[in-house]
Formats: sequence, C-alpha cells, structure tokens
Amino acid sequence: MTDSAGAPPAEQAVEGGVPQVLLDLLAARGPSGYETAPAAVWRDAASAFAEVSTDVVGTPLARVSPKHGYDKEPRRLLVIGHIDEIGLIVTHIDDEGYLWFRAVGGWDAQILVGQRVVLDTREGTVNGVVGKKPIHLLREEDSKKVADIREMHIDIGARDGDQARELVRIGDVAVVDTEPVELPNGRLVSRALDNRLGSYVALEAARLVAEKGGAQWELQTVAAVQEEITFGGSRTSTFTLEPDAAIVVDVTHATDAPGIDAKEAGKHALGSGPVLSRGSTLHPGLFELLSRTAEDEKISFTVEASGRSTGTDVDAVHLSRGGVPTGLVSIPIRYMHSPVELVQLDDVHACARLIAAVALKLDGETSLAR
Repeated sequence: MTDSAGAPPAEQAVEGGVPQVLLDLLAARGPSGYETAPAAVWRDAASAFAEVSTDVVGTPLARVSPKHGYDKEPRRLLVIGHIDEIGLIVTHIDDEGYLWFRAVGGWDAQILVGQRVVLDTREGTVNGVVGKKPIHLLREEDSKKVADIREMHIDIGARDGDQARELVRIGDVAVVDTEPVELPNGRLVSRALDNRLGSYVALEAARLVAEKGGAQWELQTVAAVQEEITFGGSRTSTFTLEPDAAIVVDVTHATDAPGIDAKEAGKHALGSGPVLSRGSTLHPGLFELLSRTAEDEKISFTVEASGRSTGTDVDAVHLSRGGVPTGLVSIPIRYMHSPVELVQLDDVHACARLIAAVALKLDGETSLAR
C-alpha cells in the first residue's frame, strides 16, 4: 500500500535529546527475517513527508520526489540503512520445557549467559532467561572455557514440554530484553543500535531533503531487512530500484574503547563524526563528494580503509545489475553486537546532515564515471 503526505513536521524528541522515532525503533523487536514491527515504525514516520511502500521481502521504501519545477528526467540516489538486529531462534523444545536455540546473526556467546529475553509468539510475548549449567557444577577445566550456544537454553518457567509447546513454537524468535538508557554527554546505550541507527539516519536524511522541497535527484531511502544474514533487503531493493548511486549507512567500531589498536582499526572516537570509508568496493568519486561536502558543511569526520568486502550492505549493492557507484557512511559505536551498544547522538545527527547535504548537491552535471 502506498501513501503520500505534505510538508514534513519538525522532528519530535523526548527530554534528553533522543528523537522519539529513534526510541520507537529501538523498542521494536525485529531479528533478521522478522522485522515487521520496526519496519512499521519506520514506514509510519516516513509517511509524514514521503511516498512510502513495502516490498515482498519486507523492506520499506520512502521516496522524496525531485524539486518542484525540475523538468529533466531525474537520476536516483538510494540511501540504505538496515533495520534488522541479531537475535535467537527456537530450534527445539524438550520434554522438560526448556527451549533450545540458535543465533540469528553473529553473537559473542559469552554475552548471552544469564540474559533476560523476550520471545514473540503467535499469542503474544513470552519472557524467559538464558541458562546454562552453573559454574559450581562444572569440572575445573570446563569452568575456564567460554560456553557454546549449543550448551545454553531458554527457561520460560514452563512446568513441562507440553506447556512450553502451548506457549512457543519452533521458529519463534527472541531478543535480549533491555531498554535504552541515556548516559551523560549525549550518549545512548541500547540493543539494536546496529543498525536501527542506520535506518534512522536514512529516514532523517530524507526528512531534511523533503524539508528543502526535494533535490534535483530523486531520493530513495530504504530500511533494508536481513542484512545480518544475507544482505537480502538491500540486494532486492537495489535490483528493483536501479539507482544511479547509493550510500549505505551502518555502524563501525568506536576505537576509543580499551583494547582496540588504532594501527589496525583506525581512530574513530565517539563524537568524531561520520566515518567515511575508502576502499576496493567503494566508489572514489562518492568518497570525494562525501568528504568535500563534510568539509563544506563543517562536519568533522574520520576515514576508514577497506581492502576487500566491508561486511555491510555495500557488498550487495555495488554489484547489482551492471554495478552501482556506492559509498559507505558509518556511525562509531562501542560494544557492537551486544545488548549494551553505545553511541554518541551527535555522530548520528551529523551523518544525517551530511547525507542530506550530499543529496542536495547532486545535479544534472554530477558525473560518477570511472
């Protein structure tokens, strides 16, 4: 179903400066392949200023038409931030009522021990905890090892397998049960910052462009599904939309946390602004446009090098059809793929402003020839 609306409203934020739509995105649960709830939040927010739709794999799209009076055939800029998160999927329910599971996306197994989780089922939500054999009962050599996910289970308090199977089905998914927490210095802790932040930046960049009456290029923004497992949403969206250029928005490692070697990962501290990637699969012209625009807009940024694949939606987007000139803008966060991912909100807002400014700079003379 497609909707359209008029002028965009001012961005709504709660006390402390966290935009309400970002909090709503973080509250919605959506592991890869099960993104319906956060996609609905994103689509509803986008409908205030763009034409919206959702494709068959579940990726929502927001289109901002070219500037009124621009009479040339518009070129298309695609901005992608994925909206799925890592989670757990139930694979077996035993006769004692314990749920056994596998990971959806990449987990550090030791993070899961002792976590509270919430499962989404046909009848509603079910609460549980991740358990394993207590350390007191382990042999000494085993107590020094990191537990494997295969050794963990979810306990939902069921009295037996029959009751557990009434509540939960094989294939139901879970996420860690946490709420966003605001910290000093404009910092936010939450699960799913990877990559509700990217989907939020795509949304906010589109709002800023719509607020200016559009750009000379048509702006297409999507909240891609299934990035953590297959790049499925970005793959299908790019093939369908046939953009003339694309910017992928994701997160990267903030390197001001203990134990990270800047000689390997670069210097990308919280508060240092967008991280712009240069590398083998990234278009040099788009990098130059992003970096020049950041300088013009007085947006601080750092540069990250990529010698092969990026591990982001870029890896699918740049190979679509005959190839798509693609750039990568990342947000530095700490503690990636954990329930306590941490970001500085200034970096999020700076990414949105940069991408909007780039979209507004594109014109009929812009060349991305190699």
